Amino acid sequence: MEDHAIFTREMKDTHTILIPNMLPIQFRLLISVFEFYGYHCELLESESRTVVEEGLKNVHNDTCYPALLVIGQFMEALKSGKYDPNRTALMLPQTGGGCRASNYIHLLRKCLKDTFPQVPVISLNFVGLEKDPRNGWQLTMPMIIRAIYSIIYGDMLMTLYNQCRSYELIKGSSKKVLDKWIRYMSKELRKNGYTNTTKYYKLMLADFAKIERSSIPRIKVGIVGEIYVKYSPLANNHLEDFLISEGCEPVVPSMLEFILYWSINKVNDARIYGKYTAATPVYHMIYKMFLAEQKRVIRTMKEHSTFTPPHDFEKLRASVTRYIGQGVNMGEGWLIPAEMGALAESGTENIICTQPFGCLPNHIIAKGMSRAIKEYYPDANIVAIDYDPGATRVNQENRIKLMLANARAKRGEV
Repeated sequence: MEDHAIFTREMKDTHTILIPNMLPIQFRLLISVFEFYGYHCELLESESRTVVEEGLKNVHNDTCYPALLVIGQFMEALKSGKYDPNRTALMLPQTGGGCRASNYIHLLRKCLKDTFPQVPVISLNFVGLEKDPRNGWQLTMPMIIRAIYSIIYGDMLMTLYNQCRSYELIKGSSKKVLDKWIRYMSKELRKNGYTNTTKYYKLMLADFAKIERSSIPRIKVGIVGEIYVKYSPLANNHLEDFLISEGCEPVVPSMLEFILYWSINKVNDARIYGKYTAATPVYHMIYKMFLAEQKRVIRTMKEHSTFTPPHDFEKLRASVTRYIGQGVNMGEGWLIPAEMGALAESGTENIICTQPFGCLPNHIIAKGMSRAIKEYYPDANIVAIDYDPGATRVNQENRIKLMLANARAKRGEV
């Protein structure tokens, strides 16, 4: 067995589990699910320069930027004195796909070996990457279902929040409603908050619709790309906030789309590459179950008619075949051009593709497919923005401002 600390069953009662802040809204709900099952968790929200410095100290700068930030955030927290290393564990989400992200956990354990060897690292994955019998982190099916519904509710809140925040007449009113619903759903998910989802969707829609909003249209800007940089404010330098400060409405695809992408890829692997396993029917069942939930979200939002629903994943999946095959599934794979095409088709022609420098799926599949998408949607205004320790925020924002200047010129604005 590997020589590293293991999160044992006894640690469930004694340890605080630190979790990197990839999805600020969704992960706050996810933590409430873990706490319902007896785990004490805390979301790391530090965004100081020390995070990057610690990452550079502990990870080679050729390694993916998300790894550098996540490991830097963990190491900063452990060195801060706020946490007792003897009663602290770290949790790292893993997809298990063909991406360097699948190896972050080994990098992190190597960093801990000399400084905090007693700190265990928990792998949050659904594909059995950690099979040590001593492991005290137990993922049961009810826990997984609650966890995914926390993501679905978080997606709904993220979507409504972005569609209101850009237009709110009273500054901070959208954040007030968002915080109220995060507190409420954190309690409901501990009960049976996933058995009557339509009720919660309708209540959320009604509450956000009460926010006083301007009717002046904003430039919509889609955000796609590598999963961590797309969602994490730490990684993308608060891209959504910047777009709102520029008078735009950020349009961020839901995390559920990535879950659907991940599960259908397991089915595609069997169909395209002959990689059929006993788990293949289970992944297909998961896909159908949560696709039905996405359709429920879309139907409820259309009935309410105030807000724009997410893209139907089946339509998104069918349309991507005009650009690329669904066998291309390393990292975010075909999901990136699928989301770019769906955004352009639905009228969000201005698209930012966020990418860690040197991330092959992004550079090959995102940049490489931009031209193909523009052949179908000539007005698509796509810009790829690299994020890494050497990229300055000013340069990133200036490139986005240039994109927005082109968008405003198309609209006839000065």
